[in-house]
Amino acid sequence: MQTVFMKKPIIYADHAATTALSFRALEAMKPFLTEDYTNPSTLYHAARASRKAVASAREQIADSIGALPEEIRFTSCGTEADNWALKGIAFQHFNQRKRIITSAIEHHAILRSCDFLRRVGCEILYLPVDSRGIVAPDALESAMTKESALLVSVMMANNEIGTIEPVSQLADIAHHYGALFHTDAVQAVGHIPLNVRELGIDMLSASAHKFNGPKGVGFLYVRKGIAMEPLLHGGGQEMGLRAGTENVAGIVGMAAALSEHMETLDKDRQQLELLRALLLSRLKDSAIRFRVNGSENHIPGSLSLSFHHAEGEMILHRLDLMGIAIATGSACNSKETVLSHVIQAIDVPESYAQGTIRISLGMDNNEEQVTEIASALIQVLSE
Repeated sequence: MQTVFMKKPIIYADHAATTALSFRALEAMKPFLTEDYTNPSTLYHAARASRKAVASAREQIADSIGALPEEIRFTSCGTEADNWALKGIAFQHFNQRKRIITSAIEHHAILRSCDFLRRVGCEILYLPVDSRGIVAPDALESAMTKESALLVSVMMANNEIGTIEPVSQLADIAHHYGALFHTDAVQAVGHIPLNVRELGIDMLSASAHKFNGPKGVGFLYVRKGIAMEPLLHGGGQEMGLRAGTENVAGIVGMAAALSEHMETLDKDRQQLELLRALLLSRLKDSAIRFRVNGSENHIPGSLSLSFHHAEGEMILHRLDLMGIAIATGSACNSKETVLSHVIQAIDVPESYAQGTIRISLGMDNNEEQVTEIASALIQVLSE
């Protein structure tokens, strides 16, 4: 995959935070930033190209996840999709069921939406995870009731430790008790194979900039037949469910980027896992004391490391000075220096927890860069 690179030459290893725009996505977007700038909701002939482009993008994205085109609803980002999934269902069924169940390691888009819903009258339950960050199906079973359970929301893959959750099993349990199942798949879409029908999920959130699409656009899959309240009120866009003029260029770029990822999915996964294994091998050959967080079933190229008696923020800044970009804690919460809620939830020992970093590799990384990252870590942590 060819991407639009930064001007400053750095080793970028924070692909879970964002990815470079692919050239295919950029080229697909260009006409709708220039000559085909019309509003797709207008009725005159000049808007035909924009309307057709949005419809085609909807079909491409639906095909990538095994959905129907009318089940794809475009949003501004994954955070909006998460907010809409939870609030849209809660407000639609507010006088019936009020229990929403989620996990302790969700993205803040879910956790803070749940906190808001708790304040307006919903009952929120947070499921624990094991030391790998996995939600046990038995834990969900214990939290379910046929009288009050409305929605279960468990992420498909964690943004900090990369763990992939058993969403198919969890969805089956939710449905047994008459509840709906939503998954935040922002880290998963475009990186692992998934089919919403086979998984049995009712709603799924995604964000384009996580798979080499543009920032400022995402989508929410909503299974046909599910009623939910709009999050944004105004015009009749998105089948009357999300007001606001469509971001045509962004939507087209997202579809192009996702289609490109799907073409090379298996090959990319293998390559990223080889790079991840190389990095781990170099670190294990050193005298550095560290632990790997998460599960063996993880997002390709994702690596959460905790170093003994170290400071993750110090490691990040030292590597930054060496031209290497990584993350510490949650990238979407990088201004806070408190220990990540995910690292707390998986009980990383105190002597390691503060020294946690996240390295997320992408297809613009190579063996030479991975070796340089390992060498830089060994140098910084040996001092």
